[in-house]
Amino acid sequence: MAELEGIRAVVTGATSGLGKAMARALLAEGATVVLVARATPRLDAAYCELSARAPGRCVAAAIDVRDADCVESAAGELLARFGGVDLVVNNAGIGMRSVNPRFFDSPEPFFAVAPTSFADVIATNLTGYFHVARAFAPAMVVARSGRIVNVTMNHETMRRRGFVPYGPSRAGAEALSLIMTEDLRPYGVQVNLLLPGGATRTGMVPDDVARRRQLLDPAIMGPPIVFLAGAEAAGLSGARLVASEFDAFLGDFRAQRAASS
Repeated sequence: MAELEGIRAVVTGATSGLGKAMARALLAEGATVVLVARATPRLDAAYCELSARAPGRCVAAAIDVRDADCVESAAGELLARFGGVDLVVNNAGIGMRSVNPRFFDSPEPFFAVAPTSFADVIATNLTGYFHVARAFAPAMVVARSGRIVNVTMNHETMRRRGFVPYGPSRAGAEALSLIMTEDLRPYGVQVNLLLPGGATRTGMVPDDVARRRQLLDPAIMGPPIVFLAGAEAAGLSGARLVASEFDAFLGDFRAQRAASS
């Protein structure tokens, strides 16, 4: 029996990069996965690729996480279709490339950022997390179970010169996650943070920079997201997992569990 058989998961930003890697890992362990992204050919392509590996367990849902009404309506449909959702992965995001294509080599100060660019990044990376979690959390509260994983980045990225508005959007999402953790703890709903641990080979890094740097493979997110979705992580809430350090974390986690049993 696959480790995650019967688990119903929703992954936002699932058409590429970290989201696609996590969706692939969840499917490989038997979960049913809803791929969430805006309605583009990339969503169709990701669905065709991943559903071929897991017939009947992969679903595509065209949702704009910036649109509260769209998210709430889609969440209702998905909850009705599957009878509930066990795991929500907030991953949809846009990076500094959309604000300043040369952000690595030529960082711009915050006062050079257009208000529309600031608002767009915050709407996706922070408000989008709120919309998605808010739409699914009530059903988890009723069920007295469920897990939310919010993808974040290194703290250094949140403070780096020229990283407005991406840095503040991720810092805000971390604060939101910690409050969500405490708001949902009384209902048995777990909230955890997950980050790769360094720059990854995704569309957020300019191609010329990617050629010059050693980047993490998005697949690094697979083992920790499977762990966070599985039985072994029962009761774990408020944790911040770094994928590049996951083996060490898991060893310590198991040792602590063994010592307390």
